[in-house]
Amino acid sequence: MRKLSIGLRLTLWYVAIFALAQLVFGAGMWFLLRYHLYDLADDALESQVDDLKNFMEAQKKDVSIAKLQEEVAESYTLEHSGDYLELYVDGGTLLYRSPFLQKHFVKLGAGVPDQPVYRDVWIDGQPFRFMLQKLEVNGHVYVVTTGVLNDDVVETLDQFRKYLLMFAPLLLLAAATGGYWLSRRALSPVDALVRTARDIGGDNLNHRLQKLNTGDELQRLSDTLNEMLDRIESAFLKITQFTADASHELRTPVSLIRTEAELALRRSRGEAEYKESLRHILLEAERTTTLIEQLLALARSDSGEEALHMQPVDLREILRSVVEAWHQVAAVRNLQFSAHLGTREVFVMGDETALRRLAGILIDNALKYTPAPGEIVLSLEPKEQSVVLTLRDSGVGIAAEDQARIFERFYRVDKARSRASGGAGLGLSIARWIAAFHHGSISVESSPGNGATFRVELPQLVSLSEAPQSGLQALQS
Repeated sequence: MRKLSIGLRLTLWYVAIFALAQLVFGAGMWFLLRYHLYDLADDALESQVDDLKNFMEAQKKDVSIAKLQEEVAESYTLEHSGDYLELYVDGGTLLYRSPFLQKHFVKLGAGVPDQPVYRDVWIDGQPFRFMLQKLEVNGHVYVVTTGVLNDDVVETLDQFRKYLLMFAPLLLLAAATGGYWLSRRALSPVDALVRTARDIGGDNLNHRLQKLNTGDELQRLSDTLNEMLDRIESAFLKITQFTADASHELRTPVSLIRTEAELALRRSRGEAEYKESLRHILLEAERTTTLIEQLLALARSDSGEEALHMQPVDLREILRSVVEAWHQVAAVRNLQFSAHLGTREVFVMGDETALRRLAGILIDNALKYTPAPGEIVLSLEPKEQSVVLTLRDSGVGIAAEDQARIFERFYRVDKARSRASGGAGLGLSIARWIAAFHHGSISVESSPGNGATFRVELPQLVSLSEAPQSGLQALQS
C-alpha cells in the first residue's frame, strides 16, 4: 500500500486538529450562550416571584383566605406576569391559578422544595420555563409556580446551532485548502533538494544541493547534506586515487616477475642464471607481499575492522627491543644509530605490535633517506600527560611543499629511488593511522639537506590506576 505524502499527511493532521478545535469551540460557545440565555429567563422568573412576595407583604397579616384570593385575582388576572402563575397557601389552599394553567396541567415535581426548582416544559408545541418556590410571608407559607414563554431562547439556540453546522464545513474546507497550500509551500524546498539529489551520481559528485536561505530546519538540512556530499566526494576521490595507485604499484612487480620468468624460459640457461632469475622473482614477490599486507592493513583501518589489543604497555621497553633489532641494519649501511630512552618505565595504553610497527616504519624511513656516513638518533621524553617519541636523522631532508603530503598514501618525495629502496609510499600513512588510533599525533620538521625530525606524541598513563581494569589485569598476568 502506497503511503501518503508528507504534505498530504500534514494537511490531514491540520484539518483534523482544526476540526477538533472547531468542535470544542462551537460546543463551548453553544453551552455558554445557553447558560446566559437561561440565566436571563431565570432572572425574569425570580423577578416575578419577588414582585409577588412584595405584593403579599403589602397585605394585612390577618387577611382572610377569601380576601387574599380576591386580591390576587384582581391584581394578576390582567397582569402579564400572571399568565402562567399558580399560588397555594398553608399546605394546599389554592389562591390563584391562571387560565392557561387551568387548561394545561403542569407538574414540576413532588413535594415542596426549600430551594427554587426550574423546569423546561413543552406545552402545545411551545417551550416554557417554570419555577417552583416556597415563600414565607406574614406567617403564611406560600408555594409559587410561575413561568415564562421560552421560545426566544430556544429559537436563538436553534439558529446558533444551525449557523454552526452550516459554516463549519465551509471553514473546514477553507482550512484544508489553506493547510495544503501551506504544506506545499513549506515543503517545496524539499522537492528542489530531491530533484537535485537524484541527478547526483558517481560521475558528478562535485554537484551540490540547492542553497536555501530560509533560515529554518530545511536550510540546516540542505547545508548538512552538502557537507555530507563534501565528505563523500573526498572519500570517493581518495578511494579512486587509492585504487589507481594500488593498481599501479601492483602492476610493476607483477610485470617484473612475468618478464623475468619469460626471459628465463626463452632459452636454456645454466644453474647460476636460473638461480639469479629466481632470486629476482623472489625479491619482487617479497616486495609485492609487503605491499599487499600494507594495503590490507590500510583497508582494514578504513573499514574499522583492524582490531588492536589495547592494554598498558611499557613504551620504553618496546623501543629498546626495536632499537636492538635495527642496530645491525644501521651498522651494515655505515650509519650511527643511537637511542636515548631514559631509565624509568613509560606506560601508555596501546597495542605492542602496532607500536613496534610505528617505530620500525620511522626507523626504516630514516635509514632509507640518510646517506652514509650519517646519524640517526631516537629519543623518548616523558611529559606531564603525554610522552614524545622523537626520531632525528641527518639525511637528505624534506622540502616544505612535500611535508604536508608525506603522510598521504602512495606519496613519495624521491620517486626515482622508491623502487630501489622497496618503498610504496604507504609506511608513513600506516604510522599516522597507528598514532591516531592511540589518540596521539605525528608530525615532521625538516628542510632540504638538513635531515628530518619526526615526532610522535601519545597519551601517557601517569599511574596504572588510570588504565581500564581489563588492561591492568593483562599487564599483571
